[in-house]
Amino acid sequence: MAFVAPTADKTEFRERIFNAVQDMYTEVASYPAKTFHFPTGRWACEFVGYQQKELDAIPQTAVESFAGVGYAFKANVIRPGDRVLDIGSGSGTDVLIAASKAERRGEVYGVDITDTMLDKTKNNIKKSGYKNIHVFEGNAESIPIGSEWLDVVTSNGVLNLVPEKKAVFAEIFRVLKKGGRIQISDIALKSEISEKCRMNPELWADCIVGAVPEDQYIAMLGDAGFRDINVLDHFDYFEGSPDESTRKTAKQYGAISVTITAVKE
Repeated sequence: MAFVAPTADKTEFRERIFNAVQDMYTEVASYPAKTFHFPTGRWACEFVGYQQKELDAIPQTAVESFAGVGYAFKANVIRPGDRVLDIGSGSGTDVLIAASKAERRGEVYGVDITDTMLDKTKNNIKKSGYKNIHVFEGNAESIPIGSEWLDVVTSNGVLNLVPEKKAVFAEIFRVLKKGGRIQISDIALKSEISEKCRMNPELWADCIVGAVPEDQYIAMLGDAGFRDINVLDHFDYFEGSPDESTRKTAKQYGAISVTITAVKE
């Protein structure tokens, strides 16, 4: 379980959050058989809605370290020939599925902050035989891609861990072409968490405190310029947690998984 030590310095606390996230997902990549406080692996994929045929078609070393919170592909917005970016690409499950949907004439990019995950993804890309998937290190608050370059941005269970969500949505809007689409699965809350709770390291470890209320999440997308915002799914993701404390905290704050799509007009 990731641990974020408390500090009154918000900048330092932000860095500690990112360090904790990197440490946690390094473990997920390195020890896929380990039990975490959130669902992982193939069971997690099937639990949140992935189809067996999708999972069978990609290297199982990608699936074994899956740690997403929903099934963003339910949005069905990726078309043959699209340029697609996966924010928080992890061990490669979603970039590989995205590549199958964009087909050989499309291009798929993955960005992640965890070196071990990136290394694992690169190996899984080699195993898959795809030549049109490219992954690199990067932060969602400052995406290292040019403006109006992409047709689709996808993300799964990542943005709730990023402190500056407005910056993330502005960046996603920037890198998309006019008419570009998003498909995002993420954690949302029923009500706002107090600033005091947000400084609680135990709640950060439970991957809940970084989330925001659903209506606030949608409002931030609208403020960034997105239109046709549509919530496709609500899912009790934390019901699948093997950790009783995590399930209890999720119920306390009304934490659920949501899958959202929207368009850049």
